[in-house]
Amino acid sequence: MGQPAIEAIDLRKTFSKGAVRALDGLSLSAEPGSVLGVLGPNGAGKTTAVRILSTILEPDGGRAAILGHDVVTEAETVRRVIGLAGQYATVDENLTGRENLLMVGRLTHIDKRRALARADELLEAFRLTDAATRPLKTYSGGMRRRLDLAAALVGRPPVLFLDEPTTGLDPQGRQDMWVTIEALVRGGTTVLLTTQYLEEADRLADRVVVVDHGRVIAEGTPAELKAGIGETVVVVGLSTPERAHQAAGLLGDLPGSLRVDGSELELTVGSGAKVATEVLRTLDAHGVEVTGLTLREPSLDDVFLLLTGHRAEGDGGSPADTGGLDQAALAQAMADPAGSRRAR
Repeated sequence: MGQPAIEAIDLRKTFSKGAVRALDGLSLSAEPGSVLGVLGPNGAGKTTAVRILSTILEPDGGRAAILGHDVVTEAETVRRVIGLAGQYATVDENLTGRENLLMVGRLTHIDKRRALARADELLEAFRLTDAATRPLKTYSGGMRRRLDLAAALVGRPPVLFLDEPTTGLDPQGRQDMWVTIEALVRGGTTVLLTTQYLEEADRLADRVVVVDHGRVIAEGTPAELKAGIGETVVVVGLSTPERAHQAAGLLGDLPGSLRVDGSELELTVGSGAKVATEVLRTLDAHGVEVTGLTLREPSLDDVFLLLTGHRAEGDGGSPADTGGLDQAALAQAMADPAGSRRAR
């Protein structure tokens, strides 16, 4: 196997004079032309890791490299081979779509003629040509997100960081973004994708790392992670949450993991059909009425719940790992690397 396109080894980072530990020995890698999904709740360390990998922050410990270039000692080189799209629009509200892309191109040292041509190419590719001369403040959320990704692609980067790029999009907007990302990867782009949407990682990622409290707690392909928790999830519907807890007490001796979610009971087991029969027999014998019973394959959400005890959608996160990431900030760092260093 060749050199990873993205590699982080034992990254550590604290904030608030060491009181907040955002990264606590995080390690990960992505092969060229692949998608690495990074799952975790807000505050888990995902955004801090992307900030370090994209040279916006320096780590307190550990090391990281992009295409073999160290993110600290070769930061300027790294910035020339990466693109960055975050959770929020990264461009100027008062500029038009075309002007925003031109600005990013000029900040990244592309001459004006080529920057204009690239801007128009991206506006067409992201179905924004009709809105090219409109100020960004008139764009919808989906249009802003498409322009955000377009800004990250102005310099044709071989490595792309997408920090929760579909947060806030409606289902159709999310689907459109997925199709765009899949096309980029087919063209050879390496993508690191942080997300709270388990379905997103399941569809896009070649490999997944699950991050909690600044550490990787599990990794593998989506199929490997799901296979590790059992073959089937038995979902039992009860009339009330109290009934669900009563049923959990009655079924505690069954094999597999058991979880109460409101008025539903979920059992992750190796043999769903056999366990489902036993569930119905046991609850009927104790006079507990079942309102519904379904069998399904495990999801990445089930993996995350089993590993962390909570869902991937976080509670707002720690201040150390929230806030926007943007291509404009990266472009500004390229334009003034000395200023970027002073700002750290």
